[in-house]
Amino acid sequence: NRFEAVELHEIKVHLENSDEVEATASVLRDLMATLHPKQKGDVEITVPLELLKQEEAQKRMFNIVLAVIASISLLVGGIGIMNVMLATVTERTREIGIRRALGAKKKHIVQQFLVEAGVLSALGGIVGVILGVLVPFGIEHWFHQKTQILPVHVLLAFGISAAVGVVFGLYPAWRAANMDPVEALRHE
Repeated sequence: NRFEAVELHEIKVHLENSDEVEATASVLRDLMATLHPKQKGDVEITVPLELLKQEEAQKRMFNIVLAVIASISLLVGGIGIMNVMLATVTERTREIGIRRALGAKKKHIVQQFLVEAGVLSALGGIVGVILGVLVPFGIEHWFHQKTQILPVHVLLAFGISAAVGVVFGLYPAWRAANMDPVEALRHE
């Protein structure tokens, strides 16, 4: 009799219910440890469901990191807008005093500066949206990676940009509206 040595390379186990995958994998690992106790790295049990869960965990972590970076960027941009608007209020103190002396109410001053802050941040949002659309096209062209741009995401990004300007423009607008008109008119 001639015997041939046949080496086993792979065994695939298919289960009908995905809820049983982890328990079955555990049983198979225990079984292999019992039947093949002197494992030298020659037996490996790979569970695609576990790999999928690991990949999803990595994606969640990546999304959290991106959200933190985006939040910091929005905060820094908002502080920049607030500083620009505070400088604008200081430069236009006399104008604010004249408007108040001519009968403009505090709400009119607030509206003026909020609109200016919104326009300033909306212009920045337009630049950001243009870059946000061009970069994925560049990635597709140079790296041959498929990217997807959804219109709802473009609108959301632009809306958040404008909202950041308005929110961070509230304090400068409030400060401008609460100036004493007489003191504002004396400002040079």
